[in-house]
Amino acid sequence: MASLALVTGANRGIGLAIAHALKAAGHDVVAAYRTGPAPEGFHSVLMDVTSTHSVDEAFNFIETQWGIPEIIVANAGITRDGLVMRMPDSDFETVIDANLTGAFRVARRASLGLLKLKRGRLIFVGSVVAATGAAGQVNYAASKSGLVGMARSFAREIGSRGITSNVIAPGFVETDMTSKLDEKRRNEISSSIPLGRFCSAAEIADVVTFIASPEAAYITGAIIPVDGGLGMGH
Repeated sequence: MASLALVTGANRGIGLAIAHALKAAGHDVVAAYRTGPAPEGFHSVLMDVTSTHSVDEAFNFIETQWGIPEIIVANAGITRDGLVMRMPDSDFETVIDANLTGAFRVARRASLGLLKLKRGRLIFVGSVVAATGAAGQVNYAASKSGLVGMARSFAREIGSRGITSNVIAPGFVETDMTSKLDEKRRNEISSSIPLGRFCSAAEIADVVTFIASPEAAYITGAIIPVDGGLGMGH
């Protein structure tokens, strides 16, 4: 059954791939973005997840124009990598605010509509580093680890209303950011992955689409790895 889906950070990379996959599955998709041009082929709305006002205004607009979104994909996020001894408070706080508190702002506002519908999907895009950790990414790993506790708390709090809450945990993905890695570093990373390659954004999008489907109605509070085996044992 087709539903209205909202994807944050949907104007590039993983978010854009998720928006395309959900649309291909027959859903009506709202692509939320903060900067740059609006992605083509979808409903679109400006949303800055670091601002409660912006999130609320965006949801008010969506609900007025197209209805209550039943599938929420909290994908928007940033990185501010750096060694911990040189990481300023601002880099830690900015990443936590965008990746963790931002996802909370979106899920909190979305839950108002989902509770009215008595159904829905909360899908958080996390990372394998939430469990494994990553040198130079203390802030990012902490933000993605926090998503797990948050998603599971949503699952317990509103699951009785037919609302599932899950985390998709990608590993290394072919994106604009990873394309800038030199060949030596790419080979080092690939050799640490049991499947021996990076993931495509489309492969993540396919898993999100499954979790959004009726076939996944009894999956909640789960971490679904899409990491080629990188996080095994964690």
